[in-house]
Amino acid sequence: MITRRLYRALDSRLGTTSVGRTALAKVFPDHWTFMFGELALYCFIALVLTGTYLTLFFEPSTSEKIYDGAYGPLAGSEVSSAYASTVSLSFDVRAGLLIRQAHHWAALLFVGAIVLHLLRVFFTGAFRRPREINWVIGMTMLALALLNGFTGYSMPDDLLSGTGLRIIYSVVLSIPVVGSWIALLAFGGEFPTDATTPRLYISHVFIVPAIFAALISLHLAIIIRQKHSQFPGPGRNERTVVGSRLWPAYTVRSLSLATGVLAVVFALGGLVQINPVWIYGPFNPAQATSPAQPDWYVAWGDGALRLFPRIEFHVFGHLVPAPFLPAVGLGTVTFMLLYAWPWLERWRTPDRAEHQVLERPRERPWRVAIGAWALTFFAVLLVAAADDIIARLTAMPVTGILRTLQILVCTLPFVVAAVAFGVARALKAGTASSLAELTAEDVRAGLSGADGPGPADEAPDQSIQLWRNPDGTWRWRWSGGGEQLTSNEAYLSRDEAVAAARIAFAGVPIDRADPPEGVILPGPRQEPGWGTRLAAGVVWVALAVWGRRRSKTDDRTEV
Repeated sequence: MITRRLYRALDSRLGTTSVGRTALAKVFPDHWTFMFGELALYCFIALVLTGTYLTLFFEPSTSEKIYDGAYGPLAGSEVSSAYASTVSLSFDVRAGLLIRQAHHWAALLFVGAIVLHLLRVFFTGAFRRPREINWVIGMTMLALALLNGFTGYSMPDDLLSGTGLRIIYSVVLSIPVVGSWIALLAFGGEFPTDATTPRLYISHVFIVPAIFAALISLHLAIIIRQKHSQFPGPGRNERTVVGSRLWPAYTVRSLSLATGVLAVVFALGGLVQINPVWIYGPFNPAQATSPAQPDWYVAWGDGALRLFPRIEFHVFGHLVPAPFLPAVGLGTVTFMLLYAWPWLERWRTPDRAEHQVLERPRERPWRVAIGAWALTFFAVLLVAAADDIIARLTAMPVTGILRTLQILVCTLPFVVAAVAFGVARALKAGTASSLAELTAEDVRAGLSGADGPGPADEAPDQSIQLWRNPDGTWRWRWSGGGEQLTSNEAYLSRDEAVAAARIAFAGVPIDRADPPEGVILPGPRQEPGWGTRLAAGVVWVALAVWGRRRSKTDDRTEV
């Protein structure tokens, strides 16, 4: 009774009922790739929960102290407070190691989910008008995730994180004119300095998470305000959205994903070791870990530093050191192009219309080729960050591995881009719905630049529409001269449907289409398999034997 009165009082002042009903009735598409964004959201929630617990025990200070915790090999050693508190978290605090490792794994999954989400947006054209603002917000969140991930694993003041901070400090100093000022602001002085860890802590715990929370809220508000994008399909157009309502179907699905994410994060935190700082030891400016690799999402920068040639030059009398181009220049150009991509593509096409329906990647082969080039390029850089580990595992000289990777980073992206472009054109020109259904004829049509398989010039006024039914079967329909003929049966596979259509109407181009509404779809004829036939034969033999014995028994009874 009291709760109902409070709700009525609140509703009479704020109108929460109408707003709530509208929000709960919002429709979300059902495609599984739309869950990448929610995966990133739930990883962020896991980061906030575990990070809050860690802040209760972590000491962001480099003041020296004597370690007296449970880790025996370090007992009596003089280490920084940050390092000592991290080791204590791992060995002395109840569930401390679980929470610390779960936090680290959640950070890795968080960045990965953002990357997957942005890749889905990029290859399907979801960044087109009116969603350019959300693309910019997503790119900003990716940049902040890289920054916060690096500051997070740099705070424990162990030897590995100290090596990474030394590299970043040198990279910042390589920026002409303003590099020394940025280094002073970020590190608090010449590295190593006692002001570095507290500044990393403030950025990692307070500033960046607050910006993240604001950007996520803005991102979700824009999604709610605008129609949700969706893949093409029956009933889906620029004015309607086909999918599940927020309540209850989508809510149940989303909460299931949330529990799954938390389960995976804590399972990894409890079962898979990561960042064992007690093995690396405390940071010492005179030492460095070898091999030493950062987390995967910033490893491409480390790989670029290892692969790029030593190039130094002067600009208006200012020296530009060798680390600038691979570490600062490459990242800056990459993010500038990504930020500007919606407008660059609009300038090239030019397409200024609003789009609620997504494109299939095959519809833009050049976009697929550019994305494949970039992914391959950065993948080679990521592998290059582990060249010392590869050398140790293969017993090969690291110089030979570097030369090989330098050749690959200059050639492999173009090869992959060419293959991706050809495959996308083949899928666009043919009728295959996936790579597994791609035929040699589709590939030839893609290489020739044709719009579809078959000699279209022989039947310019005719066409065959091929579609896949919801139950997985296939049908086709011929159109020509103002008439239409639909296949009188459904087929179990695309190849069977294509073969039947080409027998009936040779030389007519075949295109993919959506299932037409109002068409009765007869079930396919399914021939029994050899197992079914064998079982039927056994049954018939058994019945024959039983019938013969029964007849003999009846004869004996009559005698």
